[in-house]
Amino acid sequence: MTIETHPLSPFLPPAATVLFLGSFPPPQSRWSMHFFYPNWINDFWRIQGLLHYQDKHWFEVPGTKTFDQARIEAFCTQRGYAFYDTAQTVRRLKDNASDNYLEILTPVDLSHLLTQLPRCQQIVTTGGKASQELQHILEQHTGTPLPLIEIGTCLKLTAYGREIEWWRMPSTSRAYPLKLEKKAEFYKKVGVVERI
Repeated sequence: MTIETHPLSPFLPPAATVLFLGSFPPPQSRWSMHFFYPNWINDFWRIQGLLHYQDKHWFEVPGTKTFDQARIEAFCTQRGYAFYDTAQTVRRLKDNASDNYLEILTPVDLSHLLTQLPRCQQIVTTGGKASQELQHILEQHTGTPLPLIEIGTCLKLTAYGREIEWWRMPSTSRAYPLKLEKKAEFYKKVGVVERI
């Protein structure tokens, strides 16, 4: 089994206040753009379209099965959204995008990311694997046992020289059995919809 290194650079607008962390990108054969949540059947960008523009198709390129990367990057910069993942290197135990078969070998250097995001005070994990890994990263940093918070809830803590809100959100993969609109209700709780 091949060891994979993260294929994307972190997306870190200097004024970002929110950092979204998934687990690791799917195999590149499944990508519809060269950005985070690139899988056409992942609903992350449909959720954002629904929340911010009342249109789940807002970030899609009409007539294609691709997302509009330029529109997405402009939106994220304006809203103050940064993106990366909790894993830097992984081993896939099966040739698919499932987190169930993803072995994290090297976690993200969260301290390095946050140094580049001086205004960031919210971290949002988008799925179970990402949430478990962030829990471990934060425990190692703080030296304190932390709970694995429930989906849709927030843990406030002091870490990396700042006050941080960690929000755990449901996976935006369609393999996670929850309707798009219900997932959007969870993501609306984060309180970032009004941040411009």
